[in-house]
Amino acid sequence: MAASALASRGAAGAAPAAEPPALIEHRDLEGLRPELLALAESAADRYLAAHAVARPRLLTVIDYSLPSTAPRLWLIDRTDGRVLRHLLVAHGRGSGENIASRFSNRDGSLASSLGLFLTEETYVGKNGYSLRLRGLEPGINDRARDRAIVLHGAPYVSPEFARVHGRLGRSWGCPAVELEVAHPLIDQIRDGSLLFVYAPDPGWLESSSFVVATTPPPGPDGAGRLAGSPD
Repeated sequence: MAASALASRGAAGAAPAAEPPALIEHRDLEGLRPELLALAESAADRYLAAHAVARPRLLTVIDYSLPSTAPRLWLIDRTDGRVLRHLLVAHGRGSGENIASRFSNRDGSLASSLGLFLTEETYVGKNGYSLRLRGLEPGINDRARDRAIVLHGAPYVSPEFARVHGRLGRSWGCPAVELEVAHPLIDQIRDGSLLFVYAPDPGWLESSSFVVATTPPPGPDGAGRLAGSPD
């Protein structure tokens, strides 16, 4: 989508995005592209403004344009722009092998969903200590709770697994992290912080109410958007 088209959609939206905080420049973002952080911050601020919600200190960003063998989850402290965590994270079986190229909101797809999520309560289930996620984008990720899309730890998320198999293991659509970091990460972001999941997917970029007037960043290789769209 051209920047002008996105600008037109943003102008027609219900509320203008709040100005992103001036935290992006002159910071070590540990590989998080500044333009992707700007997109995530704009999405978060648009949601907060629309719902008159106090701004949470933490924002989690996942970049599924990167391969699973690369750390592609960042936990950002929005008060000072620091990266608190930079982690490996798995995608769903239905989304592809090492690179996630398909995304879905459909139960049984075993695919990851894109967009903006709200973190909710924790529980202990078959994957241990887990964090429920509420998808905030109708038709894109709003079935997350019904699909049991949660953040949890998994033994197939580790550098050792990636070295042996050439990719991380894959979940049933959940963003799964390394077992040893799952509990502390969940306790940091539980109960009302925001999680932004990105891939250069045209179906999502052209329909998301949280993607505002800014040019969407391409994949890290400059190849542009991925094929496929949420269903």
